[in-house]
Amino acid sequence: MEREKRDDMSFSRKRSFTFGAYGGVDKFTCGNETRPEEDNILDILDSPVSESKSVLTTCSSQRDTELFEIIEKLQGSRIDEQRCEFPLPLKSQLLTVSGELPLILPSKLGGYWIDPPLERLEDVSPTSSPYSLDPNSYDILERDGEAKNYHEFFRYRYHHSFTAVDPSLGPLVLSVCMEEDENKLRVILRMKECSLHGVFSASLFPNIPSAVELAKMLCDRVTVSKFEVVCYLKAPELITAFDEHRVSPNFKFGVLYQKEKQLTEEDILSNNEESVEFIDFLSILGDTIQLQGFSGFRGGLDVCHGQTGSEAVFTSFHGREIMFHVATKLPFTDGDVQQLQRKRHIGNDIVALVYQEGQTPFLSDAIKSHFLHSFLVVRRIQEGDVGDTGEASYQVSVTAREDVPPFGPVLPDPPIFTDRTLLRDFLLTKLINAEISCYKAEQFSKLELRTRSSLLESLQAELSTRSQCMMGDPSLSALTTSESVRGPSEGSGGFIENFKRAIRVRSHSFETLGVPKKSGGISSQKPKTEKDGESDKSPGTMSTLSDSLGSAELKDQASPQEET
Repeated sequence: MEREKRDDMSFSRKRSFTFGAYGGVDKFTCGNETRPEEDNILDILDSPVSESKSVLTTCSSQRDTELFEIIEKLQGSRIDEQRCEFPLPLKSQLLTVSGELPLILPSKLGGYWIDPPLERLEDVSPTSSPYSLDPNSYDILERDGEAKNYHEFFRYRYHHSFTAVDPSLGPLVLSVCMEEDENKLRVILRMKECSLHGVFSASLFPNIPSAVELAKMLCDRVTVSKFEVVCYLKAPELITAFDEHRVSPNFKFGVLYQKEKQLTEEDILSNNEESVEFIDFLSILGDTIQLQGFSGFRGGLDVCHGQTGSEAVFTSFHGREIMFHVATKLPFTDGDVQQLQRKRHIGNDIVALVYQEGQTPFLSDAIKSHFLHSFLVVRRIQEGDVGDTGEASYQVSVTAREDVPPFGPVLPDPPIFTDRTLLRDFLLTKLINAEISCYKAEQFSKLELRTRSSLLESLQAELSTRSQCMMGDPSLSALTTSESVRGPSEGSGGFIENFKRAIRVRSHSFETLGVPKKSGGISSQKPKTEKDGESDKSPGTMSTLSDSLGSAELKDQASPQEET
């Protein structure tokens, strides 16, 4: 009887202590295979009180230790997901160049290309360079080279536009212009995938071809039987806004500061102190400006309340404004290993520049981000001779995801720069071209196709509806009335609202920080400060819309690309 009573006592001491997959289990709740033997439990109960207390204290201490380990795992799981494993072959002679490690090492999982390739690095001495550095050859890519064709050749000339909805191609917008001085017929056909531009000699046609014939001359997949003529007075402004929706003169790039033996994202983002060499390098990129009250392109930084730091690096380059998100100048949060206040800006950039001090290579996928697709890495390698220029030499390397096409300018061989002006021109051109080239990657190209399709559908519907209103369709008279209520300064309304909606959808598509709500339509209202960390990468351009429509509500438009 006494033994059975003890059995009841032993099982009455069971407790629930489980944490799922992490394996935190109280041995008293396990099955027979892991639970201590009954005799051992009985011995514990029969032992003196002091001995029993000692054993129970030991078990309790062990369980507390396991509990804290489990909690630490739960809290650290998100960080572990963002860590990248540094590859082992650092000491391999294949990766050493003249006793030094290269600037960039490939990811263990692959998926990145590196320029110059590791096998090509043989001699990085800046004393002799067979490659001639010519800044005149640093051509800046255009994101959409034909985006301004309509503005240049059509908008201020007599021309006609037509719309249709093709059963297979979807909405179509056609523009036709007769250049009588050169006896040419210029045509632009806008489809979901792209816009086609053609110039034909008018002498080829005894009579001016119809809109359907011109469309089929540019694309033989057109099957629509007729087009509707556009007679809306503000159509050129809407068409220009669509054609140039990817054109932007503003760029933003991240700048990371990597010290010796720093391999992980957490280490790199935790740097606060700026060395003299790093400050000197930032002066090559641009000017250090005070954010408070800054009136230029702000790149998502707070210029009113100081929530994104007090300083930043800004420059203008060939008519383009560039804002640099310098990690060491963004807010530092004690106790935050991931430094999300910094990651939210740099992680939403498409291209980042890494400045290295020391010989520790940068790993291609060290910074985890949906947006970051390319890195330019710069290392200061030697001080200049006093009798020469007295300046340092810089070595440059580039890495990008494998679906990003190569971009210029070409790296010199060896990739060494001793002239600060040449280095600046090269880096800024390379950064701009890198971003434009990254838009051709699969992730961004699919996103742009969805945005373009949505905008074209809205444009076609708006032009068609407004044209019918102009022709006096009584069923659509309400649209004309609503336009008069808004006033002439507020533009056309429908297409612009759809434009803003498409831009918002685009900014949410990578599940990053959302675009804040804006209240438009009041001309005297000042633009609200957009949320920090908002992605500035969108196909939208506010300068085009603002110039063409003169609408104050467009300045409040939630576009992640243009911020002033």
